Amino acid sequence: MSAIYLTEDDVTWLLDMETAIECVEESFRQWSFGKADNQPRRRVNAGKVTLHTLPAAAEYLGYVGVKSYVSSRAGARFQFTLYDAQTAQPVSLIEANLLGQMRTGAVSGVATKYMARPDASVVGCFGTGLQARSQLKAICCVRRIERIDVYGRDDARRRAFADEIAEFCGVPTVAVHVPEEAAAEKDVVVCATTSKVPVFDGHVLSEGTHVNAIGSNYLTKAEIDVTTIRRADHIICDSIDACQLEAGDFVPALEDGSLDWSRIHELADVVVDRETGRAHPEDITLFKSVGLGLEDLAVAVRIFERAREEGVGRPLPY
Repeated sequence: MSAIYLTEDDVTWLLDMETAIECVEESFRQWSFGKADNQPRRRVNAGKVTLHTLPAAAEYLGYVGVKSYVSSRAGARFQFTLYDAQTAQPVSLIEANLLGQMRTGAVSGVATKYMARPDASVVGCFGTGLQARSQLKAICCVRRIERIDVYGRDDARRRAFADEIAEFCGVPTVAVHVPEEAAAEKDVVVCATTSKVPVFDGHVLSEGTHVNAIGSNYLTKAEIDVTTIRRADHIICDSIDACQLEAGDFVPALEDGSLDWSRIHELADVVVDRETGRAHPEDITLFKSVGLGLEDLAVAVRIFERAREEGVGRPLPY
């Protein structure tokens, strides 16, 4: 049987957020049991172009694979190459822009499921792009959200985004005009921006807030401030190895001594109850994600299997 090529349109038809959350949650569970492996992102530069690769293996699924993408000032192109772990043969090449957005939202959905208060209903969001969109969709899948407040630097764009999210998530959504309005008196706060500096003052967070910080995967960028980290009762990340290479949000607090790595635990351990994501309703909880190839792999396998079932995809000559 030949390998298949799947386009962004194919992925759109084959994948929904509930499925992505299910796949990502199971990948963390199996990783904790030693049935999966992940390596942090690697980057190589060639002039004005950077190649990024995220390899992973899932023994429990029977596949290995790598997401790769090239970024430049013109943007980025994403693809996922999937291999059968028994035959070592490539089985699919998948366009992976939407796949990446969905798995990034899904991992925050998993974190929110385990770390936000069960009665969480009000969300604040920083960012008005595609990643923010998938974050909000995932949160709405795991909690009964009643209101979303969104903040972005451009007034027209944040108003348009609020209208889009209200329809996309089926939740009343308001464009707010100052950052504090998106962070204060919220049950869940999402940071999904390209900012190099903190987007809100951690003093405004209410007791019981859960924060998902997903925008930065460079050591030189931080969306959240030291105050937020100091106030967090539980700090969870997708991978300590990956965050040591990429989590700029942690750097200022590590440097001033208000944080050390012993305080930070991994989401896989929370999923299997080795660690606690939230102990009390008044706890402030923080989840930091930089993005893992294992998340991409788990979702890619489901897309591929559905494509085979539905007869979707173009044959490839190998």
